[in-house]
Amino acid sequence: MGAKVEMFALRGLPRVAPGDDLAELLAQGFAASELQPRDGDVVVVAQKIVSKAEGRLIDLGTVNPSPRAERIAREVEKDPRLVELILRESVRIVRQRKDVLIVEHRLGLVMANAGIDQSNVETTHSAEPALLLPEDPDASASRLRAQLSQRHGVDLAVIINDSFGRPWRRGTVGVAIGCAGLPALRDLRGQPDLFGRTLRVTEVGLADELAAAASLLMGQAAEAQPVVLIRGLTLTGPSLNARSLIRSQQEDLFR
Repeated sequence: MGAKVEMFALRGLPRVAPGDDLAELLAQGFAASELQPRDGDVVVVAQKIVSKAEGRLIDLGTVNPSPRAERIAREVEKDPRLVELILRESVRIVRQRKDVLIVEHRLGLVMANAGIDQSNVETTHSAEPALLLPEDPDASASRLRAQLSQRHGVDLAVIINDSFGRPWRRGTVGVAIGCAGLPALRDLRGQPDLFGRTLRVTEVGLADELAAAASLLMGQAAEAQPVVLIRGLTLTGPSLNARSLIRSQQEDLFR
């Protein structure tokens, strides 16, 4: 993977609104940061600005909760309108208790509240805005990659990251929910280890590792650095999207 990796948070990015051209905004950020994209660069973009640009904002005031949402809301002590949105975006509830609703998102992701967020979401277009995940994060990453590669004349990769909690461990980390142009999952099975023993189970979630690294610069509060460029990687192997990282239910011992 190389002996040196650099990360740069883009400066000068405006707040993103529905319908904005993300590729154009990123081009402005590259210029403001005095960065020229190169072949092999990886651009990590926060899910929030992708969702905002794609118009995935919902006004909670327009949501009518179903009887099921009302019942679950009482059990977990959440806003029934938010619970209704969570149910619409999910295929099933995995775990629930007071203040916690873990679901399997329709995209296959197992996550809290179906990824629906109200933090760092402006109230300009709605008094009670809620932000959903992109409709198809892998497709969003692929479109953005094509636009950036064409605009700058380079072959780069794009990751869309989000913050996930984890079983057994406290704290959130960055996770790739969409990516294009890199091997999201690197299969090392069959390769020798340091002492010549054959690796039998080792698979590396490369896209998740890069998403987590970029989160160090992005932050979780008011840092306003939603785009990070990672440089210095040597990416080999077939291109795989973020969906390849999702363990099937048959392989998942904890669902």
